[in-house]
Amino acid sequence: MAKKKDIRSVIALMKSKGYAVYTQPYQLNIVGIRSKDGNPKEFNDWLYVFWKNSNNILEFRNYKITTDPSINYLKNPIDSSGGTAILKEGQYKSYGLGYHKGQYKALVQIKPVTIYRDLNRDSLYDFGKSVHTGMFGINIHRASASGTTQYIQDYSAGCQVFQNANEFKNFIFLCEIHESKYGNNFTYTLIDEWQMAIHKKKILFIAILVIIVVGIIILVFRKRIFILFSKSKSLTL
Repeated sequence: MAKKKDIRSVIALMKSKGYAVYTQPYQLNIVGIRSKDGNPKEFNDWLYVFWKNSNNILEFRNYKITTDPSINYLKNPIDSSGGTAILKEGQYKSYGLGYHKGQYKALVQIKPVTIYRDLNRDSLYDFGKSVHTGMFGINIHRASASGTTQYIQDYSAGCQVFQNANEFKNFIFLCEIHESKYGNNFTYTLIDEWQMAIHKKKILFIAILVIIVVGIIILVFRKRIFILFSKSKSLTL
């Protein structure tokens, strides 16, 4: 379960990358966190959705998802000539409410995104070897129509997929509020978990460095003050 400090860490990382962070009331920030685990069978990633309410207070939800295709599609891609699509990390102002495969309401790709093509058909994700930008139907949808789905199976060939149907309904409800205020345009940001770990280490390093510098300054000034005090004391004697 995410905490507010986790959301603030995500916001800090987004700002460090120059990504948009929306602060208008009920304007959604939708952020996928891709796990370092890399298990192509399980829902091991997270979707953070956060916004400011009408009182300028930060609110958020987090949902269990997969940001990657299942092992089924890694080994048997839909595009037999090109390999399975894996959405590249980044920020995409590329989504709108529509219907996934014409069946139920979801966030669907309406503008280009960038993907990797996993070409070797094994059970490991390949990032960075074959990069393409275009329309690939990389939607944000659910797995089963009810309950919680244990394994990804055939539910993701590259889409961002919710594990729990009720959580997906809640997400779509939030999207409809956003749409009523800001139109049918949504931004999706995908961050790799290792990027968050590096960012936290940088922040920790900077904090330690600041503490050291402040400590040195205090020591220097204390020494100077002591010398001045000693001189003034000797003069009075």
